[in-house]
Amino acid sequence: MIMIASMTGYGKAVLELPEKKVTIEIRSLNSKTLDLNTRIPSFYREKELEIRNLISEKVQRGKVDFSMMVELNPAARNQKVNADLIKSYIEEFKNITPTVTDGELLPVVMRLPDVISYSQDDLGEDEWNQIRATINDAIDALNQFRLDEGSVLEKYLTLNLTNILELLTQVVPFEKERIETIKERFNKRLEEVKVEIDQNRFEQELIFYLEKLDITEEKVRLKNHCEYFLKELAGNESNGKKLGFISQEIGREINTLGSKSNHSEMQKIVVQMKDELEKIKEQSLNIL
Repeated sequence: MIMIASMTGYGKAVLELPEKKVTIEIRSLNSKTLDLNTRIPSFYREKELEIRNLISEKVQRGKVDFSMMVELNPAARNQKVNADLIKSYIEEFKNITPTVTDGELLPVVMRLPDVISYSQDDLGEDEWNQIRATINDAIDALNQFRLDEGSVLEKYLTLNLTNILELLTQVVPFEKERIETIKERFNKRLEEVKVEIDQNRFEQELIFYLEKLDITEEKVRLKNHCEYFLKELAGNESNGKKLGFISQEIGREINTLGSKSNHSEMQKIVVQMKDELEKIKEQSLNIL
């Protein structure tokens, strides 16, 4: 089962109660830690800590925005009309415009603040249990979205790593060629300066120099790092931080390969490797 998960996601769940409609939405973007922002109606503010714990337990990491919206059903509202305030408003309007009638003023007054108030009963255990289940549904939807995004990321990352391994095989034909080129360069330079040298000493120094340019270890390490990355990518857990560390090691070997290449065609291959690696690093930042 694919377990790579993206940190980008969206989840939504709706609860229909007789007297209200509760909509839960949760969004996430990539972040090194859990950065949680909540928007909760004041009536449910007492449950904020529990909501935060639910999210942190299941979401783990990312910049997360949680919102809870409540729409009260007008037919089920416990509404109270403030008759004294209505009379006060009408009297004040009549002091300004004495000719206006009560019937003309009433529609205006009814839209003014505090004329109609709504009361809610205390939050009951049954209602909260339903809301908590809805929050869990929204979180589950978010995590499913993350897994779906993760499967797409896995395909791209696998392609990028496979490309690097393929480019690594293209280096081999140029290895012997570059050594011969370096030898010819040295010999040509010696002929130009016309200085007699100890041929044995020259061969020893040349061997020492060529050993420094040997890329066998870099190729082995690069291949191992790429295969390790692919193994972790196909593993049973999502670990974006670990993949980030491995990609750094891959980059280190590619850079060393480039500095030792001394061959234009090999340099071109190294540039292509770096391009693939940049794509990997960018995508790895979004892995949970």
